[in-house]
Amino acid sequence: MSTRFRWMSLRRQEVALIAVTAVWGSTFLLVHWAMQHSGPWFFVGIRFLVAGLISVVIFRRVLRGIRWRDIGAGVAIGVMIYLGYGLQTVGLQTIDSSTSAFITAMYIPLVPLAQWAVFRKRPPAMAFVGAGLAFLGLMLIAGPDAFALTLGSGEVLTMISTLPIAAEIILISVFAGRIDLGRITIIQLLTAGVLGILTMPIVGEGLPEFSWIWVGCAIGLGAASCIIQLTMNWAQKSVSPTRATIIYAGEPVWAAAIGRIAGERLPVTALIGGALVVLGILASELRLVRRRDRAPGPAPKPKPEPAPAPAPE
Repeated sequence: MSTRFRWMSLRRQEVALIAVTAVWGSTFLLVHWAMQHSGPWFFVGIRFLVAGLISVVIFRRVLRGIRWRDIGAGVAIGVMIYLGYGLQTVGLQTIDSSTSAFITAMYIPLVPLAQWAVFRKRPPAMAFVGAGLAFLGLMLIAGPDAFALTLGSGEVLTMISTLPIAAEIILISVFAGRIDLGRITIIQLLTAGVLGILTMPIVGEGLPEFSWIWVGCAIGLGAASCIIQLTMNWAQKSVSPTRATIIYAGEPVWAAAIGRIAGERLPVTALIGGALVVLGILASELRLVRRRDRAPGPAPKPKPEPAPAPAPE
């Protein structure tokens, strides 16, 4: 038995996920800025209501034939979006965008295990290797405090947000191919937006003062959220949750690069960690191919040719 590596070719769905991952990484800094002028749950609500309204304009024709299965799937995914982005946004009140992005990416090792449990299908070995490298990189980026019990409330809430984010990725794959793409995109975005607004009185959050900063961020992130969710719903019809998650691991690298341009600084260990995240993505692109080696021996003897049939008399 010999083992060799073979590169897995990128399909257009995976290229699309890489593109939206870059967009996703840029959103952390905008949310961090918006939190200086708005409460977290109001901003989450407005952000996803804007995204939902944009998707209504795009997919308004498909709403006529909406079914209960579309509503159920959209609400289930929307609840996970609401919890994941909501807790993440609350955390961004006290931590910078780069830290939030890297902590959020700790959902990476959760998805292969969840996929195994839900679909009863073991992911490829290199998917686990890639997830492990990405997770190690995230630990280096987080620094020594990641292993201590002195994390602040922002870090803790962001870590909790990784659970619904992982669940969102799994649910998208569960419902992929069974429901209409436009309908589920509309429902999940509007669900997240409505739940965000309804959370405000529960936590005692009031309306913020008008500011063009949170207005601009909400509109920009609303459009970005619509693009991100639409692309995820479409691409994960053919891309497995584990493979998609490894691609999403590049998100904190984009966030760190954009954060650095905006003035945030990361130590050398964090840069090494970012390199490991990228290496994890590359490792996941490898597939182990095993082949059997034939034992050396004498060449097989050629079979004798059959004797020609006698000519008819």
